[in-house]
Amino acid sequence: MTPPHRPGTSRRQFLQTSAGLALAPYFVSSRVLGAKVVPPSDRIVMGAIGTGGQGTSIMENLLEFEDVQFVAVCDVDAKHRQAAREIVNKKYGQQDCQEYADFRELVARNDIDAVTVTTPDHWHALCSIAAAKSGKDVYCEKPLVNSIGEGRAVADAVRKHGRILQTGSHERSGSNARFAAELVRNGRLGKLHTIRVNLPCTDGHHKEARAITEMPPAESVPEGFDYDFWLGHTQKAPYQARRCHFWWRFNLAYGGGEMTDRGAHVIDLAQLGGGFDDTGPIKITASGVRNEHSLYNTFWDYSFENEYANGVRMLGESDPKKPRGVKFEGDRGSIFIRVHGGNLTADPVSLLEEKIGDNEIHLGRSPGHVRNFVDCVKSRQQPVASAEIGHRTASVCHLNNIAMLLGRTLTWDPQAEKFAHDEEANRLITPPMRSPWSL
Repeated sequence: MTPPHRPGTSRRQFLQTSAGLALAPYFVSSRVLGAKVVPPSDRIVMGAIGTGGQGTSIMENLLEFEDVQFVAVCDVDAKHRQAAREIVNKKYGQQDCQEYADFRELVARNDIDAVTVTTPDHWHALCSIAAAKSGKDVYCEKPLVNSIGEGRAVADAVRKHGRILQTGSHERSGSNARFAAELVRNGRLGKLHTIRVNLPCTDGHHKEARAITEMPPAESVPEGFDYDFWLGHTQKAPYQARRCHFWWRFNLAYGGGEMTDRGAHVIDLAQLGGGFDDTGPIKITASGVRNEHSLYNTFWDYSFENEYANGVRMLGESDPKKPRGVKFEGDRGSIFIRVHGGNLTADPVSLLEEKIGDNEIHLGRSPGHVRNFVDCVKSRQQPVASAEIGHRTASVCHLNNIAMLLGRTLTWDPQAEKFAHDEEANRLITPPMRSPWSL
């Protein structure tokens, strides 16, 4: 039997037998791939874990690359995984893509090099860790995880097992964002003193979620949906359609609201421009509004102040009159990155014509976020949003949520990743997990 393939090693000739399943021969015709045929030894064989809207979108993006081959999809909702399987089979003109309801069966396959993890946030850590332990590289949607402790566990597992992980904070792959960060880090604004973040909560889905002010009645679980598996390590709860697909992000058991949704983009750019990708703030003050009695108990209308060890302050708000994005302010100028789109505005405007010198800090340019992941799987170089970077960004989001939950200023040690003299806050670093799940 052909040894398990990894990029740069031996050519894969057949899919292997794994997890007790006999798999079909590996073959993709030149007709399907087009005139430029990528040899099997150069293809990244992938599986998709989580095939809802975002999961399918990322899978379809990856399917455009001739050096990527999807052979498996996984979702606890039969409708989602069946639809994803049809997309893959249509792409290749074959019926070889396998369906799984349990991600552990997919990651057990020795023929798969990498996976996408595009589940609800509360599943990111367990799926990513299992994939890393099984020798798989991972493209994990943002935020990397749903708690600080889970993020540390993911980053450690990726490092221990020598894997590549790209966090789906795709805004940092934008050329404009990277240029703006270079301007900041090379002192073009003078001494950086303030970073301003705006995360308005006025989109249609925000208004729809806020309109639900109480707990809806329980409903019957749809056929083909493994709801208990969907809940996973979180506490048992009655099924409501509004609890699950898409809307889970506004319940703290499964997501962190807008703070971790678009915050994982905007705060990520703040981390990049500030040079904080390996650290975090040391003092966190935050306030917000939430309805504890609603199905959606995340925070809205918040403000926060995060102070870093070098004195830089990150000030956040949710001003509906201002665009979503991040502004860097120094003693000689400022620059604003709009999210989404990456449009830049600067004061003075001449900052936008600056050139970065040969001996200055260069952050490189990304060929595109998912393409960067594929390239790094092959080269074994770190991607633009590695596990550690994703963990640090997610941690800032979670720190603000914890400060809002507790209603007081918190002191944080970004090296030890603990709160100072605050056991109540420390208990919130990692949520308890329902048996049999654990980190």
